[in-house]
Amino acid sequence: MPVQLQFSDFSGPRYVLQGLKLLLSPGLRLFVLLPLLINLALFAAMVYYSTQQFGLWLACLQATLPGWLDFLTYLLWPLFVILLILIIFFTFTLFANLIAAPFNGLLAEKAEVLIRGQDDFPPFSMRELIAMVPRTLGRELRKLMYFLPRALALLLLSLIPGLNLLAPPLWMLFGIWMMCVQYLDYPADNHKLSWRDMMAWLHQKRWKSLGFGASVYLALWIPGLNILMMPAAIVGATAFWVQEHHSLSVRP
Repeated sequence: MPVQLQFSDFSGPRYVLQGLKLLLSPGLRLFVLLPLLINLALFAAMVYYSTQQFGLWLACLQATLPGWLDFLTYLLWPLFVILLILIIFFTFTLFANLIAAPFNGLLAEKAEVLIRGQDDFPPFSMRELIAMVPRTLGRELRKLMYFLPRALALLLLSLIPGLNLLAPPLWMLFGIWMMCVQYLDYPADNHKLSWRDMMAWLHQKRWKSLGFGASVYLALWIPGLNILMMPAAIVGATAFWVQEHHSLSVRP
């Protein structure tokens, strides 16, 4: 029986709540567990490495401050800390989704089946999972190509004295947008929507997409909840797709 999406005026944050609500549905539990275990293992490794290196990274960033502004060190220190945390967050999210990409695509498939109440996808098998690996990894690499030049520009901005004060809010805005791109791409890719058309669709749904991305981004900073957010965001993004794709119109 299909899950009823009873939202007369959908907004991005409510899709995230829908994802959390459906996360432990019987038809999804197995497909949630696999990316969740990958997420946990990578998160533990990233936290351990970051705590070991954090002091060194902080010293390197503070060294970019001109000598005549040394008196501002104590005022700028919190900004440097926020900047480092944002960079670590981006790195963790990037690698977690790259490693778990085939499982994430499969989770989006099964979530769509649950929401629609009909199954138009091939039955689950190891052959199906293996067949998804080249396509999903290729798509993740496309996202990486989109992410890296923009992240590099922000990183360079972070090293320019004075202008680096703008880096934390810009990183945050970029992070919110990347949450849209990252998670809404899974159901779009399952329907063979090209990267160009998917990005055009996201721009058409800009405010709802940003609302969804901001909700995921903020939830990822909440201890405990952040572990569940990768699979919850995939399910929520699939609910977004099911509700909104009928109004898709892309540029020729």
